[in-house]
Amino acid sequence: MTATYTFDVFTSLDGFGSHRGDWGGYWGKQGPELLEYRAGLLAPEQRMVYGATTFRENVELFAEIDAAGIEVDPWVARMRGLPATVVSSTLQGPLGWAGATVVGGDGVDVIARLKEESDVPLRSQASLSLNRALAAAGLVDRVEVTVFPVITGQTGLRPVFEGWADFDLELLESRTFDGRTQVLVYRPTRHA
Repeated sequence: MTATYTFDVFTSLDGFGSHRGDWGGYWGKQGPELLEYRAGLLAPEQRMVYGATTFRENVELFAEIDAAGIEVDPWVARMRGLPATVVSSTLQGPLGWAGATVVGGDGVDVIARLKEESDVPLRSQASLSLNRALAAAGLVDRVEVTVFPVITGQTGLRPVFEGWADFDLELLESRTFDGRTQVLVYRPTRHA
């Protein structure tokens, strides 16, 4: 049996995965319904998948959060506690993240093998370049996009789908949380 692989990403309406400036986390648009949904989404057993850059950024961010004694949202704590595979040829253990394992080699090969071997679904939060390569190889089963109601034309960083191949998307699910934030779940198929 092949495990389902979900690319899970946050974006502004204009397609940026992060920002600079004074927006704050979630572009300042998180609400209780979205946070409850995220907690439920990560409640079942699953394995997180990270590329090296996203993993490094998360480790640095969590170190700052821990040092400041800031409590994270329950879904973030759950994500941090899930087993994780980090695809990297540059990172080496120990990682300082319980349950995280580094696997070297080509990301496409690593994830193809992991999909065949895993008995739980796989989910990747961000990791834009890794997921671009995985989608091109046909390994992404679901794309879950959380669209925050902002346009970050001046402060947006990291276009989420920059460099992707062309894909047709079958809408599997759509929901609105807190009257403003959209979650769209698609099945991608390479456009011929």
